[in-house]
Amino acid sequence: MDPGLRLARIAPSSPHVATLAGWAHAEWGHLHPGRGLAAAVEAFRDECGPAGVPSVFAALAGERPVGMASLVVDDMSDRPELTPWLASVYVLPERRGRGLASTLVRRVEEEARAHGIARCFLYTPDQQALYRRLGWREREARDYGGEAVTIMQRDLGASA
Repeated sequence: MDPGLRLARIAPSSPHVATLAGWAHAEWGHLHPGRGLAAAVEAFRDECGPAGVPSVFAALAGERPVGMASLVVDDMSDRPELTPWLASVYVLPERRGRGLASTLVRRVEEEARAHGIARCFLYTPDQQALYRRLGWREREARDYGGEAVTIMQRDLGASA
């Protein structure tokens, strides 16, 4: 991670909620047809828990968010048996390629492990190689929201 960056848990009252929710809405809003930005912000705010599931983490450069990742109960509405999920992994384009996404993923894994969670899931249309390098394994290829995605899982082991 770049020097000068820090990871922070995002509370529902954080001034960064609107920015982070805006990124999520721009990237993945098509998976929630009919949900506007205001509703997306409120749904995101609900994911900003105090610990465990749900939790949202942001990478901050000073007070400016430059990346995020979250741990949520449900990220694939038709697969409720799979829980919890690593979700909303996003890094600003100008900050990519420097290990920030990996750092954010590790922080979410650490959060899950610290709360007794032994396995997490994610889905991705195009970042399978990144997640494989981080120890995730492919579980299933499928279509979700009109997009070919891979569901992956990570066995986290015992609590830290």
